[in-house]
Amino acid sequence: MTTENVHRTIETVWRIEQPRLIAGLARIVRDVGIAEELAQDALVVALKQWPEQGVPRNPGAWLMATGRNRAIDLLRRNKRLGRKLEEIGHDIETDAPPDPDEALDDHVGDDLLRLIFTSCHPILSSEARVALTLRLLGGLTTDEIARAFLVPEPTVAQRIVRAKRTLSEARVPFEVPRGEEMAKRLSSVLEVVYLIFNEGYAATAGEDWIRPQLSQEALRLGRILAQLAPNEPEVHGLVALMEIQASRFAARVGPKGEPVLLADQDRSRWNHLLIRRGLAALQRAESLSDALGPYVVQAAIAACHARARKAEDTDWARIAALYAALGEIMPSPIVELNRAVAVSMAYGPAAGLELVEGLREEPSLVPYHLLPTVRGDFLEKLGRKDEARAEFEKAAALTRNGRERDILLARAAAL
Repeated sequence: MTTENVHRTIETVWRIEQPRLIAGLARIVRDVGIAEELAQDALVVALKQWPEQGVPRNPGAWLMATGRNRAIDLLRRNKRLGRKLEEIGHDIETDAPPDPDEALDDHVGDDLLRLIFTSCHPILSSEARVALTLRLLGGLTTDEIARAFLVPEPTVAQRIVRAKRTLSEARVPFEVPRGEEMAKRLSSVLEVVYLIFNEGYAATAGEDWIRPQLSQEALRLGRILAQLAPNEPEVHGLVALMEIQASRFAARVGPKGEPVLLADQDRSRWNHLLIRRGLAALQRAESLSDALGPYVVQAAIAACHARARKAEDTDWARIAALYAALGEIMPSPIVELNRAVAVSMAYGPAAGLELVEGLREEPSLVPYHLLPTVRGDFLEKLGRKDEARAEFEKAAALTRNGRERDILLARAAAL
């Protein structure tokens, strides 16, 4: 294997294993900032040794063992952390490195879930909780997180640095909380899990349209949360939403890796087991409360698509109504943009365009590539081709995803 191929392998392994590695190391050192540094150290060692010695049979376990050994060395030589070694040293010395692929069936043993709840501690602002967890659990760059939040990259970087420092100084326990404490953190945890899922479902940057391992990890964590909080409708709503959306993965990418939009997907390729699981989770959520939360409403929207055997069978009027309800619960320019799409499908592109025109001056949407994408689609359907082409070109300049850029430029060229 050439050095270039080894480096590509390392990059792939790192993106998959980084969250588990940080979580496992955080359990040892009880500090997420230090755990991230130790994980980076393990990566540096891999970059040096693997091109010379070859890629190990179990790369994830190798990284964990390397990081674990460095964690032990750090605990031994650092006086402040030495007290922690005395408390947990026996376990560290005798336990085998965690198996990255081992199925985790309880909250006590799930380092990733512990990491999420630690990162979502109430001493942090909501924005800092989400940014930190996306960085540690999703392995996203600050740029990717900034685009998800529609805020400047330096702002996200500062949030992450301050969050890690705050958690360290407050000596926040690395654990899954119980009772009222868990309820306090649950909403931000759900937000984080869904953002991780979305980054896998439609990558914000790079040449890959989807990153399935992120979505699969988010779905796994969502299912564990549903076991932890069986009477919380929003947890089941989020699981329902992710199950239904995950059912489309096989149909979302074409033979050459190009994106396939919802209306053009081969619905026979949807995973109907995941759809059934999602619909069952939605039914459970709706049975727990008459007051539907944002995840339950979004799951109901996804269910409308899942129940339609053909794209033209989709109940767009119901979807438009559900987006209107979602806008009442969770006002957001993004929700309004989605509502405009549903309205256009139900009542025509002119009706959708009217809603979009009211969003063009919204500051948070100025750098958002989907605004000109949606507007261009409406203009094209209305026969205003020159204006539509300009919107698609603008959207292509804004997106960071190579696959999406290609589609947008092709649509512009076709006009």
